[in-house]
Amino acid sequence: MLWLALALNAAMFVAEVATGLLIGSTAVVADGLDMLSDATVYAIALAAIGRSPHFKINAATLSGILLLALGFGLLWEVARRFHAGAVPEGLWMMAVSLPALAVNVIVLRLLSHQRNGEVHLRAAWIFTRADVVANVVVILSGLAVLLTGIRYFDLVVGAGIGLYVIREALEILKDARAERTSST
Repeated sequence: MLWLALALNAAMFVAEVATGLLIGSTAVVADGLDMLSDATVYAIALAAIGRSPHFKINAATLSGILLLALGFGLLWEVARRFHAGAVPEGLWMMAVSLPALAVNVIVLRLLSHQRNGEVHLRAAWIFTRADVVANVVVILSGLAVLLTGIRYFDLVVGAGIGLYVIREALEILKDARAERTSST
Protein backbone atom coordinates (compact mmCIF):
# COMPACT_ATOMS: atom_id res chain seq x y z
CA MET A 1 0.00 0.00 0.00
CA LEU A 2 2.76 2.48 0.91
CA TRP A 3 4.78 1.52 -2.18
CA LEU A 4 1.78 2.32 -4.38
CA ALA A 5 1.21 5.61 -2.56
CA LEU A 6 4.88 6.47 -2.99
CA ALA A 7 4.87 5.73 -6.73
CA LEU A 8 1.63 7.63 -7.40
CA ASN A 9 2.76 10.69 -5.45
CA ALA A 10 6.20 10.73 -7.08
CA ALA A 11 4.57 10.64 -10.53
CA MET A 12 2.16 13.44 -9.66
CA PHE A 13 5.02 15.50 -8.20
CA VAL A 14 6.77 15.44 -11.57
CA ALA A 15 3.56 16.15 -13.51
CA GLU A 16 2.39 19.00 -11.29
CA VAL A 17 5.69 20.80 -10.81
CA ALA A 18 6.52 20.59 -14.52
CA THR A 19 3.05 21.83 -15.49
CA GLY A 20 2.99 24.48 -12.76
CA LEU A 21 6.31 25.90 -13.88
CA LEU A 22 5.24 25.80 -17.53
CA ILE A 23 1.95 27.64 -16.93
CA GLY A 24 3.22 29.89 -14.11
CA SER A 25 0.90 28.60 -11.40
CA THR A 26 2.03 28.92 -7.80
CA ALA A 27 -0.89 26.79 -6.63
CA VAL A 28 -0.02 23.90 -8.96
CA VAL A 29 3.70 24.07 -8.07
CA ALA A 30 2.72 24.15 -4.38
CA ASP A 31 0.51 21.11 -4.82
CA GLY A 32 3.28 19.31 -6.70
CA LEU A 33 5.81 20.03 -3.98
CA ASP A 34 3.28 18.77 -1.46
CA MET A 35 3.15 15.54 -3.48
CA LEU A 36 6.94 15.30 -3.14
CA SER A 37 6.66 15.71 0.62
CA ASP A 38 4.05 12.96 0.67
CA ALA A 39 6.30 10.64 -1.32
CA THR A 40 9.05 11.39 1.18
CA VAL A 41 6.74 10.64 4.11
CA TYR A 42 5.71 7.33 2.52
CA ALA A 43 9.38 6.42 2.03
CA ILE A 44 10.06 7.27 5.69
CA ALA A 45 7.03 5.23 6.76
CA LEU A 46 8.30 2.28 4.70
CA ALA A 47 11.70 2.58 6.37
CA ALA A 48 9.99 2.53 9.79
CA ILE A 49 8.13 -0.75 9.22
CA GLY A 50 9.35 -3.35 11.67
CA ARG A 51 11.48 -0.83 13.54
CA SER A 52 11.31 0.20 17.17
CA PRO A 53 8.67 2.61 18.49
CA HIS A 54 11.47 5.14 19.04
CA PHE A 55 12.44 4.93 15.35
CA LYS A 56 8.80 5.38 14.33
CA ILE A 57 8.41 8.46 16.52
CA ASN A 58 11.60 9.89 15.00
CA ALA A 59 10.27 9.09 11.51
CA ALA A 60 7.06 10.98 12.25
CA THR A 61 9.06 13.88 13.68
CA LEU A 62 11.22 14.02 10.54
CA SER A 63 8.05 13.99 8.42
CA GLY A 64 6.66 16.92 10.40
CA ILE A 65 9.89 18.89 10.08
CA LEU A 66 10.02 18.30 6.32
CA LEU A 67 6.42 19.38 5.96
CA LEU A 68 7.06 22.51 8.05
CA ALA A 69 10.01 23.45 5.82
CA LEU A 70 7.89 22.88 2.73
CA GLY A 71 5.12 25.11 4.08
CA PHE A 72 7.49 28.00 4.72
CA GLY A 73 9.11 27.44 1.32
CA LEU A 74 5.71 27.67 -0.35
CA LEU A 75 4.96 30.95 1.41
CA TRP A 76 8.30 32.34 0.21
CA GLU A 77 7.46 31.29 -3.38
CA VAL A 78 4.07 33.00 -3.18
CA ALA A 79 5.73 36.22 -2.02
CA ARG A 80 8.27 35.97 -4.83
CA ARG A 81 5.58 35.43 -7.48
CA PHE A 82 3.47 38.23 -6.04
CA HIS A 83 6.22 40.62 -7.08
CA ALA A 84 7.22 38.89 -10.33
CA GLY A 85 4.48 36.69 -11.70
CA ALA A 86 1.99 36.45 -14.52
CA VAL A 87 -1.54 35.09 -14.84
CA PRO A 88 -1.41 31.28 -14.93
CA GLU A 89 -3.53 29.24 -17.32
CA GLY A 90 -6.64 28.26 -15.38
CA LEU A 91 -7.65 25.41 -17.67
CA TRP A 92 -4.26 23.75 -17.23
CA MET A 93 -4.44 24.29 -13.49
CA MET A 94 -7.66 22.29 -13.40
CA ALA A 95 -6.45 19.69 -15.91
CA VAL A 96 -3.40 18.72 -13.86
CA SER A 97 -5.19 18.97 -10.51
CA LEU A 98 -8.00 16.56 -11.39
CA PRO A 99 -5.72 13.51 -11.77
CA ALA A 100 -3.83 14.65 -8.65
CA LEU A 101 -7.13 14.67 -6.76
CA ALA A 102 -7.94 11.18 -8.04
CA VAL A 103 -4.53 9.91 -6.90
CA ASN A 104 -4.94 11.43 -3.46
CA VAL A 105 -8.45 10.08 -2.98
CA ILE A 106 -7.18 6.59 -3.89
CA VAL A 107 -4.23 6.89 -1.51
CA LEU A 108 -6.38 8.33 1.28
CA ARG A 109 -8.72 5.37 0.91
CA LEU A 110 -5.78 2.96 1.00
CA LEU A 111 -4.46 4.60 4.14
CA SER A 112 -7.82 5.11 5.88
CA HIS A 113 -7.38 2.13 8.18
CA GLN A 114 -4.01 3.56 9.28
CA ARG A 115 -5.30 6.87 10.57
CA ASN A 116 -5.51 5.45 14.09
CA GLY A 117 -2.41 3.27 13.75
CA GLU A 118 1.19 3.90 14.67
CA VAL A 119 2.45 7.48 14.70
CA HIS A 120 4.44 7.27 11.45
CA LEU A 121 1.41 5.88 9.58
CA ARG A 122 -0.91 8.49 11.08
CA ALA A 123 1.51 11.10 9.70
CA ALA A 124 1.16 9.58 6.21
CA TRP A 125 -2.63 9.70 6.50
CA ILE A 126 -2.55 13.35 7.65
CA PHE A 127 -0.33 14.28 4.70
CA THR A 128 -2.75 12.69 2.25
CA ARG A 129 -5.80 14.27 3.85
CA ALA A 130 -4.17 17.67 3.37
CA ASP A 131 -3.54 16.87 -0.30
CA VAL A 132 -7.18 16.13 -1.02
CA VAL A 133 -8.16 19.52 0.37
CA ALA A 134 -5.36 21.23 -1.59
CA ASN A 135 -6.37 19.56 -4.85
CA VAL A 136 -9.97 20.72 -4.56
CA VAL A 137 -8.87 24.27 -3.78
CA VAL A 138 -6.42 24.33 -6.72
CA ILE A 139 -9.21 23.20 -9.05
CA LEU A 140 -11.46 25.99 -7.77
CA SER A 141 -8.60 28.46 -8.13
CA GLY A 142 -8.03 27.35 -11.70
CA LEU A 143 -11.70 27.89 -12.44
CA ALA A 144 -11.59 31.37 -10.88
CA VAL A 145 -8.46 32.31 -12.87
CA LEU A 146 -10.02 30.94 -16.06
CA LEU A 147 -13.24 32.92 -15.57
CA THR A 148 -11.70 36.19 -14.37
CA GLY A 149 -8.10 36.31 -15.58
CA ILE A 150 -7.06 37.44 -12.10
CA ARG A 151 -3.81 35.84 -10.93
CA TYR A 152 -4.40 36.58 -7.27
CA PHE A 153 -6.67 33.53 -6.95
CA ASP A 154 -3.60 31.41 -7.73
CA LEU A 155 -1.45 33.29 -5.23
CA VAL A 156 -4.06 33.13 -2.48
CA VAL A 157 -4.46 29.38 -2.98
CA GLY A 158 -0.68 28.90 -3.03
CA ALA A 159 -0.44 30.81 0.26
CA GLY A 160 -3.40 28.88 1.67
CA ILE A 161 -1.74 25.56 0.81
CA GLY A 162 1.45 26.78 2.47
CA LEU A 163 -0.41 27.73 5.66
CA TYR A 164 -2.39 24.49 5.65
CA VAL A 165 0.81 22.49 5.20
CA ILE A 166 2.33 24.30 8.20
CA ARG A 167 -0.77 23.49 10.26
CA GLU A 168 -0.55 19.80 9.29
CA ALA A 169 3.17 19.76 10.13
CA LEU A 170 2.45 21.14 13.58
CA GLU A 171 -0.23 18.47 14.10
CA ILE A 172 2.24 15.71 13.18
CA LEU A 173 4.93 17.18 15.45
CA LYS A 174 2.45 17.48 18.32
CA ASP A 175 1.33 13.87 17.79
CA ALA A 176 4.94 12.65 17.71
CA ARG A 177 5.78 14.63 20.87
CA ALA A 178 2.77 13.15 22.68
CA GLU A 179 3.79 9.67 21.55
CA ARG A 180 7.36 10.28 22.75
CA THR A 181 6.08 11.51 26.14
CA SER A 182 3.77 8.52 26.60
CA SER A 183 6.51 6.04 25.70
CA THR A 184 8.97 7.36 28.29
